[in-house]
Amino acid sequence: MSDIRFDVLGIGNAIVDVLSRAEDDFLVREGLIKGSMRLIDAEEAERLYDHMGPAKEISGGSAGNTIAAIAGLGARAAYFGKVADDHLGKSFAHDIHAVGVHFETRPLLRIAPDHAPTARSMILVTPDGERTMNTFLGACTHLGPDDIDPAIVAASEIVYLEGYLWDPPAAKEAFRKASQIAHAHGRRVALTLSDSFCVDRWRGEFLDLMRSGVVDLVFANQTEIKALYETADLDAGVAALRADVALAAVTLSDEGSMVVTPDDVVRVAAAPVAAVVDTTGAGDLYAAGFLFGLSRGFDHVACAELGGLLAAEIIGHVGARSQTDLVDLARQAGFPM
Repeated sequence: MSDIRFDVLGIGNAIVDVLSRAEDDFLVREGLIKGSMRLIDAEEAERLYDHMGPAKEISGGSAGNTIAAIAGLGARAAYFGKVADDHLGKSFAHDIHAVGVHFETRPLLRIAPDHAPTARSMILVTPDGERTMNTFLGACTHLGPDDIDPAIVAASEIVYLEGYLWDPPAAKEAFRKASQIAHAHGRRVALTLSDSFCVDRWRGEFLDLMRSGVVDLVFANQTEIKALYETADLDAGVAALRADVALAAVTLSDEGSMVVTPDDVVRVAAAPVAAVVDTTGAGDLYAAGFLFGLSRGFDHVACAELGGLLAAEIIGHVGARSQTDLVDLARQAGFPM
């Protein structure tokens, strides 16, 4: 077995978030489903951007947010994700390097015949803090098996995979390659289901990944679990989940989360939140806390508590990158950092 160089390696869509506040009426006029994520093309991205209010650009992407927070907790983190050799791509690389993440994925060159710009997600935040995402994948779709560095995967204790990667065929192959290398070296593989609409698209294949042991740990929210098992009853979904994967963490919004294993289901209370400003990244930061805890040998309940603490911090401000010292935050809450 290779020596561990990284606590967690994240693989996901490298996206720059473009955040703007919006009223519910705007969503209705645009025909958008509140709280959803939809994939859009370049033309729709430009049209929607023209109609949005004042916007703020922040490096994002689900797994990117998770890995940035893990690094912020003091862990050794790495990331694979495809950007273009353009302004947003350079911005993304700068931001993730600045928080201490190892990121060396080769960018898509502008002179390439299949050039696509760096991905961006137009995120509309309504007054209740809910976010509606409109994502143009651009260069993300060009992440492929050649971008997976076997040495980095082999040297990572946990490999964390973003469910959205299952949409582009090349990224799907990259996903499978990373999982195979990780398990060949005795590492754990985690998967976030990402979005209920993503689950609807790939339900059968996600279940196969879980049941065949390709993934060892699943992150999901309650809506995604219901979608996965096609049920309106969360308890029924969780009962099915217990039979399909060794470990799962299911977030329940303001009711906290639950840790699910074949032997037990444990509920963990939510961390207190002064005010919900923007729910963007809540699940990403929960996963960061949980994965950090696993890498440090915390028990599952402590992992969930740390995840809840980070989720509570992130929803208190706009954007999915932390605005506080996460090590201090965790220490003040009693975690051994």
